[in-house]
Amino acid sequence: MQPATLAHRLTSSAKPLLLQVGSRTLFVEAHISGSQYAGPGSEPEGLASLRHAVASYPRKKLIVLYCGCCPWTHCPNVGPAFHQLIAMGFTNVKVLYLPNNFGTDWVNRGYPVE
Repeated sequence: MQPATLAHRLTSSAKPLLLQVGSRTLFVEAHISGSQYAGPGSEPEGLASLRHAVASYPRKKLIVLYCGCCPWTHCPNVGPAFHQLIAMGFTNVKVLYLPNNFGTDWVNRGYPVE
């Protein structure tokens, strides 16, 4: 999902479940408004935390994952998190496309952060 598309969705009544699957430090520094920290997708504890975070949601719920720790092609977190949710039967999972990193592709563009 492109950042502009997600930013627009955040203003609608049908907001997605936003899960940050990168480092805790990155989440504490700044994160997308309304998102939850779900643990690093590259770690077994992070995937367990992710499973717990989504356990009560319907399998058709729109879920948007993001990390932004590094360039898209090198991120160790979003791939495992995405595959975990698909394996759990979620059918509407998207990953926020941050080609460079969270600061450059989200924060510096003026999209909503906490």
